[in-house]
Amino acid sequence: MNINATLFLQAVVFAILVWFTMKFVWPPITRALDERAQKIADGLAAADKARTELAAANQRVEQELASSRNETAARLADAERRAQQIIEDAKLRAADEASKIMAAAKADAEQQVVQAREALRDQVAVLAVKGAEQILRKEVNPAVHADLLSRLKTEL
Repeated sequence: MNINATLFLQAVVFAILVWFTMKFVWPPITRALDERAQKIADGLAAADKARTELAAANQRVEQELASSRNETAARLADAERRAQQIIEDAKLRAADEASKIMAAAKADAEQQVVQAREALRDQVAVLAVKGAEQILRKEVNPAVHADLLSRLKTEL
């Protein structure tokens, strides 16, 4: 065989191989590479989008936390004001109740003093009658001398 024919034949086989590769092998490989590049680009875009959404969500969370902190502080202050108001109301009611109890105790004490005075007057009247009876050596009739005894009670 001739070297020129071998070279020519090898050039033809190489051209067929290049044509076959370009026609049937290369397009699926480039398509797969393009799809892979598109998937990577989509993934990067999704990651960027997720990153921005995460930042926005973090910002919303911080805003919600701040508003809930403010609301909690306001509720605590309101609860503290209510507690102080309840305490003040309880103090006022206790003071009113104490004044009522003191007034009732004073009235009761005055009533007992009046009763004690009445009892003492009665005892003094009895003793005065007995003393007068002793002095006169005769019996004094309380029914007969009721007017005299009542004047004696009022004088005492």
